[in-house]
Amino acid sequence: MVRALSFSAVVALTVNPSIAPVVAADYSVATAAAAAGEGQMNARPLSLGVGKSVVIDLPRDVKDVLVADPKIANAIIRSAQRAYIIGAAVGQTTIVFFDSSGQQISAYDIAVKRDLNGLRTALKQLLPNADIQVDGLGDSVILTGNVATPIEAQQAGDLAARLAGADKVANQIAVKGRDQVMLKVTVAEVSRSLIKQMGIDLSANLSYGSSVVTFNNSNPFSANNQPLVSGNALTTAFGTKPSVTATLRAMESAGVIRTLAEPNLTAISGESATFMAGGEFPIPTGVTCQTQASGSVGQCQPSVAFKKFGISLNFTPVVLTEGRISLHVMTEVSEVSSDNSINISGLNVPSIKTRRAETTVEIPSGGAMAMAGLIQSQQKQAINGLPGIDTLPVLGSLFRSRDFVNNQTELMVLVTPYIVRAVRPKDLSRPDDGFAAAADPQADLLGSINRIYGVPGHTDPSQSYRGTYGFITD
Repeated sequence: MVRALSFSAVVALTVNPSIAPVVAADYSVATAAAAAGEGQMNARPLSLGVGKSVVIDLPRDVKDVLVADPKIANAIIRSAQRAYIIGAAVGQTTIVFFDSSGQQISAYDIAVKRDLNGLRTALKQLLPNADIQVDGLGDSVILTGNVATPIEAQQAGDLAARLAGADKVANQIAVKGRDQVMLKVTVAEVSRSLIKQMGIDLSANLSYGSSVVTFNNSNPFSANNQPLVSGNALTTAFGTKPSVTATLRAMESAGVIRTLAEPNLTAISGESATFMAGGEFPIPTGVTCQTQASGSVGQCQPSVAFKKFGISLNFTPVVLTEGRISLHVMTEVSEVSSDNSINISGLNVPSIKTRRAETTVEIPSGGAMAMAGLIQSQQKQAINGLPGIDTLPVLGSLFRSRDFVNNQTELMVLVTPYIVRAVRPKDLSRPDDGFAAAADPQADLLGSINRIYGVPGHTDPSQSYRGTYGFITD
């Protein structure tokens, strides 16, 4: 006789032990020693994979079985006190066993998960020394445990994402000891400039009776669109009436600018660090005007924002294996320039010359890399004169001016990463170690500004810092 139970969203089954053959090929045995008793029993959690089965041994004969969702898991009875639970699809359901008197024998909360044994085996082969646990939650995969380096955690996450799907993996693996990376950067720049001008300015005042002829030939410095700041001029006048004035302009200027910066930054593997050495200059961004009580516009004040310039460095290191570092570096060298500057209501706004380099490389600890070798050469020439006459072989030199500008800039950035470890404070030294200010008699009589500074073997009694600065590199 089949007994129907009234239960919402639950299927009631009466199982004949002589039928329902076992179709599962993989079995794991779990013994359920459910004590007989009256009342509702607490359901026991039970996890199994899709297509896997578990054997349940019961203390009494089974009469009825309740399966909340047969699409998730099913129960098969082959003997009076033994049941087989088979996982069909990912999800959760409940299975309850009853005896002939209607008393509950045992209840199970079934969680059918994805079969993760293949993923566990693959992770064990890929990272044999890592302690990684793989758990399932519904259709998702959760990775926990500890690894030695961030690259191992990333490799485990990539493998799980390939096998289970990128959107179904939660990587919660912790790194045991995160390495620190110190980046030593050398920014060296040499800028050379050469400016030349040779020309003659002529002015004449010629009178012929009642007619007056005035001649003026002025040659500005037009190679860089602005007059020279300084120069050499030789002026000669001939006669009174008529009069001729000749001004010889001859100038040559050469300059060299050398820029050197050596910023050192330290960051944890996988984190970013930023360095900036420079300044800020104001630029107008708008105008704010006050409104009078009568509704008219009153005094207006320009609003100002500040733009950064100088030498900046940003890098993100990732320690791959022992002694090898993946490095993403971005460096920028900018300076304020009068080229392409604009004038807004009498306020001169300069421009910025920027040179930027960004790359990702893999180099060993202590290995150097030329980040960027940038060479820029700019040459300008201009000839001004009176058309026709300025092309004469000899006389034309009196009516023309030649301007010449040559600017050369060479920039190089050297990058050296180190895997570092912290040191004790007493093993460090400061720049002011060994410095002692001079007393007034020493400063007045002997012209000394300090008594002791940088003496080998000297140690300030109040300090015990000595050795190298910063970190000790491996």
